[in-house]
Amino acid sequence: MKRFSRFALVWMAVCFAVAPLRAQEAPKKAPGPAPSPSEAVLEQWNDIGRKLIAMAGDFPEDKFSFKPQADSRTFVANIVHASASMYYFTDIAQGKKPRYADDPKDISVKTRAELVAFVKKCVEDGAAEIKAKGDKGLTEAVNDGGPHLDRLYDLAYGLIEHSGEHYGQLVVYYRANGLVPPESRPKK
Repeated sequence: MKRFSRFALVWMAVCFAVAPLRAQEAPKKAPGPAPSPSEAVLEQWNDIGRKLIAMAGDFPEDKFSFKPQADSRTFVANIVHASASMYYFTDIAQGKKPRYADDPKDISVKTRAELVAFVKKCVEDGAAEIKAKGDKGLTEAVNDGGPHLDRLYDLAYGLIEHSGEHYGQLVVYYRANGLVPPESRPKK
């Protein structure tokens, strides 16, 4: 019993000694204000764009024609589809007909430099349109060929989701080749 009392006394002393150290931790910075609706759309647009650009610049060029299955798209065809589809938002927001078909065959991308440039352009053009429209412009109702009119911000989020789904497919292309996608690597 005496041994237990000493242990308890030492343990309490250690706890009291450590308590002030924990109290001296730096206070956490308060979060900033919430982004405006257009800033939130832009943040998500640029986030998926950043991931696609990183993959375009990273996937081995000698594996550009890789398909996980015979009826799948190649790596290049998949990333081109995901990126070109962003114009479904950009062109409609500008009052134009979308420039690319669902599976664009008229885009000739052979090298990493061409692929990176194409993906960057798709992302940047959409980001510029989101900025130009702003909060008010993104609430504009447009006819995107669906059963009802859609707000531009809904169209943008739909394309962000679409690109995210293809990003997930492209992760499989990495894993099937024994590679680690850029987003999954340890941060330096």
